[in-house]
Amino acid sequence: MASNFVKNNKNTGRASSTMERTGQWVFSQEIPTDIIIEVGEANFPLHKFMLVEKSGYIRRLIMESDEPDLSRINLSDIPGGPEIFEKAARFCYSVNFEITVHNVAALRCAAEYLEMSEKYYEGNLIGRTEDFLSHVVSMGLPSVVAVLKSCEDLLPVAEQLQIVKRCVDVTTSKVHNEANFPSRSPTNWWTEELTILDINSFKKIICSLKARGTKTHLISSALITYADKSLRDLVRDHSGTGITMLSDSSNSEVRSQQKNLLETITSILPPEKSALPVNFLCCLLRSAIYLNATTNCKNELEKRISNNLENAVVDDLLILSFTYDGEKIFDLESVRRVIAGFVEIEKSVSIFNVGDLEETCSAAMERVAKTVDAFLGEIGMYVELSISKFNGIANLVPRIARKVDDDLYRAVDIYLKAHPNLDEIEREKVCSVMDPLKLSHNARLHASQNKRLPVQIVLHALYFDQLKLRSGAVEDRSIKNDAVSTRIQLEADVSLMKENETLRSELMKMKMYISDIQKGPGASSTSKAVQKKPKFFSSMSKTLGKLNPFRHGSKDTLNIDDGSDEAPKPRRRRFSIS
Repeated sequence: MASNFVKNNKNTGRASSTMERTGQWVFSQEIPTDIIIEVGEANFPLHKFMLVEKSGYIRRLIMESDEPDLSRINLSDIPGGPEIFEKAARFCYSVNFEITVHNVAALRCAAEYLEMSEKYYEGNLIGRTEDFLSHVVSMGLPSVVAVLKSCEDLLPVAEQLQIVKRCVDVTTSKVHNEANFPSRSPTNWWTEELTILDINSFKKIICSLKARGTKTHLISSALITYADKSLRDLVRDHSGTGITMLSDSSNSEVRSQQKNLLETITSILPPEKSALPVNFLCCLLRSAIYLNATTNCKNELEKRISNNLENAVVDDLLILSFTYDGEKIFDLESVRRVIAGFVEIEKSVSIFNVGDLEETCSAAMERVAKTVDAFLGEIGMYVELSISKFNGIANLVPRIARKVDDDLYRAVDIYLKAHPNLDEIEREKVCSVMDPLKLSHNARLHASQNKRLPVQIVLHALYFDQLKLRSGAVEDRSIKNDAVSTRIQLEADVSLMKENETLRSELMKMKMYISDIQKGPGASSTSKAVQKKPKFFSSMSKTLGKLNPFRHGSKDTLNIDDGSDEAPKPRRRRFSIS
């Protein structure tokens, strides 16, 4: 009987094993076979009368054939291939076999191809498979997903028979119910079930979930799980513990499949601003750069990262900056566009709400400024980083967003240390991104002793404290208190000096006045002018004159000329002591 079993292929793989299994139930018949069915590389010796009873297609081929005794039929295009045809043939021979979630879709498509409907036989294969598909609805989510997975090799027949649509609808319904009423732990267990699907089937599920109104965070969870599973070599661990290395593969077909998968995932991302973590988006963008994805794909990812950049950390920007070995730095254009996009968004919001970004700065902008400065500190140590790229990224953030430039100073110092051969002009160009007037006291102290800085910046650091004291704008509280107390003491000293000067002037006037009184009528015109002014002083001088104990017999020595031999005569008094 083995001689009746025809083999045209030398390959003893799946086709041979299928034919051997077929021989176990076909050759048990006492009637010899009269037709050979070719399915790919496999040949099945069977009986015509057993096939035509249940297959309208084979019946029509035999009846319409020009050959009087048709002995060979080629059914290589039957859905499911040799394995599924074997089961269909078993059904024709009334041999039992099991219908499962893994083969029911293929059996349904093969039954449609062979026209095994109720028209030719009651309880035919089409009816049997349809009953099982209806029963699948009552099964769990994994069973439905398994049927949908099996349809991927049966297109477009499975779509024409609505098997794909029915599976998508049932899957969506079960996922929606599971999200609202979790049946097991963890609550997002269903996302792992969807990872067995190819990207086209997965896209149908996501679009159906969106149309049903499923919550955004559930859709995002499914997307993250699927991308992490399907792009395991490209998307890094989202916990931030490390980067999965990509094996060096020259298989361009694999890269093309990965590229298509990535672009499809990007096209179905939820539109909400914070729907996906920025870390995940950065991983996708780095993968897009590596796979040389389309410009639209990269632009879409950059736009999404810009919208959520305030929640990014330094590691997220570093993901976009380095190759997978962590040794070579990218061109940083994506990083620049992401930061520039965020600044443009903030400008639009600021102009709408306040009027001018130069006068105010949001908390989000300040957080991004700190992240950018820390990022510059990380990439500044790489020799291949040019001054123009370093300064270009630093200058993307408005200066008003940095209350203190300490982090930026640290990045500048790291860059100068990693590039020791820069001349004075180049070092000044690097330092031009920071404002020495916005450094803290400790940073200024460090800068004043930093030999890597250009002389101009060192001078700023040396004299800045004095400038701060004069302007009264000192950050450090102790220094500010000292400056205030010094200024108060100085004002008090100046006021006291003015008062002392005023008193000294009045005393000099008093002394001159008394001296002029003692001179008498011959006093100068200046003395007379002084005498005419205050009456109080005039009366006082008269009183003092009356109390003078030496007024009798005294000589007026004020008008004695030096060197004169003639002594003056005493002045005649108008009154005497009685």
